[in-house]
Amino acid sequence: MKRFDRYLLSRLMVLFGFFALVLVSIYWVNRAVALFDSLIGGGQPALVFLEFTALTLPNVIRLVLPVAGFAATVFTINRLTADSELVVMQAMGFSPYRLARPVLAFGLVVALLTGILTHFLVPASRAQLELREDEIAHNVTASMLTEGRFLHPANGITFFIREITPTGELRDVFLSDARGTTRRITYTAQRALLVQEETGPKLLMFDGLVQALHLTNQRLATTSFSDLTYDVAALLSQPNTGRLDLRILPTPDLLSPTSERIEAARATRAEFLTEAHARTGQPLMAVAGVLIGFAALVVGGFSRFGLWRQILLAIGILVGLQLLDNSLTEIARHDETLWPLVYLPPMVGLLIGGMLMYLSARTIRWRRATRSASA
Repeated sequence: MKRFDRYLLSRLMVLFGFFALVLVSIYWVNRAVALFDSLIGGGQPALVFLEFTALTLPNVIRLVLPVAGFAATVFTINRLTADSELVVMQAMGFSPYRLARPVLAFGLVVALLTGILTHFLVPASRAQLELREDEIAHNVTASMLTEGRFLHPANGITFFIREITPTGELRDVFLSDARGTTRRITYTAQRALLVQEETGPKLLMFDGLVQALHLTNQRLATTSFSDLTYDVAALLSQPNTGRLDLRILPTPDLLSPTSERIEAARATRAEFLTEAHARTGQPLMAVAGVLIGFAALVVGGFSRFGLWRQILLAIGILVGLQLLDNSLTEIARHDETLWPLVYLPPMVGLLIGGMLMYLSARTIRWRRATRSASA
């Protein structure tokens, strides 16, 4: 039996690695495409893009690991049942509780990896990502001073510089502001300077033209100017609200929030506690998902038509648990005494897994008793 435990655990770990790699790759590529548009399109170098995608990777893995654990469990148990390996073990007298031992060990491994991510790696990566975003937001040269390319530092903004002289003067500047709902404004200038002031960077344009297109009546108004000042501080990035993000704080700081941190985050003590306990609740959900994937497939026994009904049952239970988890987490955010609700969904999941294994054990005993009576 110990050999079978090692065999089943090794199968689970191999498939877990495969599913995790595939899902992380898909999720990460989607995230990287959005970062590529915002960073490379904004004039940032490729190294900054690689750094940002690497910093988002821990959070991607955190989201993917429980799903990969569930998928590996369902695929492995379905394969063992189709090959009659699990049926042979049950015929030898091993109960679903005994067969679940390596599955539970696998779930604990997934939970440990998820816990390390939620408590340590994800908050650290998010803190570093927020720091780098703030640095880039104040880096005017990287964001704006790129010649010969159309840049989009913000939604609705297009910026172009034909040439930057060695003295820092900008030649043939084009700036289009399409953020307004009633009009679009286009600035063109022969020369410009980008200067830093206390209130933020300013674009000083000389010898140019302002074109305002009124969208309601499609009328175009033009104004020539010899010099014009344009505030570009809001174009570099989204304005920083100065609000402390709870997701970057260490777990001990969330469990014992000070009044200063509560004020800085503009949050309540209930939100602090919910965020802290949710970091432990998610690894427990991974264990529940693995156990449900195993129990739902063994409850029906062997079938020549496959276990697609049991697989759909496991997926349905997991979706219901996730909806319950989202609802209870939102409730817990409004009352600091309700933080134990965060642990209710994984406990319900473990209870459902235990009940399914109990039904499976009773079914096996009933079948054995029926065969003995008929013999």
